[in-house]
Amino acid sequence: GNYEVEFNASYLASGIYFYRMESGDFTDVKKLVLLK
Repeated sequence: GNYEVEFNASYLASGIYFYRMESGDFTDVKKLVLLK
């Protein structure tokens, strides 16, 4: 299904970040490009 997550990026600088999603046996790493 679809899920939505909000987070406060005001304290982060522009750049490339990686985030990990985990649920049960599932784990995935995605790339996030943050431009300010």
